[in-house]
Amino acid sequence: MKGNVLTVRVEEYLEAVLNMIIDGKPVLAARLAERLELAPPTVAATLRRMKRDGLILIGPHKNIGLTPAGRKAATTVVRRHRLAECLLADVLDVPWQDVHEEACLIEHGLSAMVEEKLYEKLGRPETCPHGNPIPKGIDIQAVRGTPLDTIARGTDIVVERIAEESARNADFMKFLADNGIMPGAKFTIKDVTAYAGTITICTAEKVVTLGMNTANSIWVSVVPPPSQTGIR
Repeated sequence: MKGNVLTVRVEEYLEAVLNMIIDGKPVLAARLAERLELAPPTVAATLRRMKRDGLILIGPHKNIGLTPAGRKAATTVVRRHRLAECLLADVLDVPWQDVHEEACLIEHGLSAMVEEKLYEKLGRPETCPHGNPIPKGIDIQAVRGTPLDTIARGTDIVVERIAEESARNADFMKFLADNGIMPGAKFTIKDVTAYAGTITICTAEKVVTLGMNTANSIWVSVVPPPSQTGIR
């Protein structure tokens, strides 16, 4: 970091840490190295510098947290990334599965002025195309829903969001798009096969089977049953 200007690499670390916190994932150096696809010694060295610069805290169990300064910087990067995704998907018609990677190339170059103009021009969106909330200031709205792999068989569901970590995988995102598994889509959980590690969801037109690890990144809400008022 030079002065108050963060490097692209540090911004990417802060973004990854915040997204892991939002998804309820333990933030440890090894997990961060895996997520960023970097060697553990490289990650450890960068984390030491970030701690020195007052951006992160490292707890007694080596869990990583954000200082107020780190959280402010992280939410700025996340906000710009998700606004860039909206621009790419809603204005430029970039395929849904490709917007994450393209947004990564844009987010670090946006100024505060362009960020706010983009927010206004896009109609003040509340979520990115993958359903993840767009921060307002230093706050991020609570994410809606729970992971698909926690829901019981026979339940009607609506897709709320795809976890940010999975949005990085264009092949996986294309699979979801091809099968209509996108925010707002409704399904019924047809089967949960614990021994096979799979969960099957369906609509009237299609049946899709997912691995539990995959289902964990798809956040859904339960659709309440029709009102029984007046029925005897």
